[in-house]
Amino acid sequence: QVQLVESGGGLVQAGGSLTLSCTASGNYFSGNVMGWYRQAPGKQRGLVADITSGGNTNYAGSVKGRFTISRDNAKKMVFLQMNSLKPEDTAVYFCQMRVGLSTYWGQGTQVTVSS
Repeated sequence: QVQLVESGGGLVQAGGSLTLSCTASGNYFSGNVMGWYRQAPGKQRGLVADITSGGNTNYAGSVKGRFTISRDNAKKMVFLQMNSLKPEDTAVYFCQMRVGLSTYWGQGTQVTVSS
């Protein structure tokens, strides 16, 4: 079983920055993909960014150039550095791990960007 715990959300003004962290625990294979998804009220959950264990990254078009995903495999952590935040980035952000045929989710952390 894998547990994912996010931290770092909060309230920030437009143009500001936040860094989200996600810590994984439990038993899983080292080869996995970790990512961040977000869900705004009334909208479906969607990919923000993900990163393979080898460091290959993938971003949603709306965050390219503003957000950076990274991971520390030794510490079993993944990070999302968010810069130039916009009100439309307001959402609950979820950490996800995909390993083999299994997908695991964190409980989510709220990010609110005020205009």
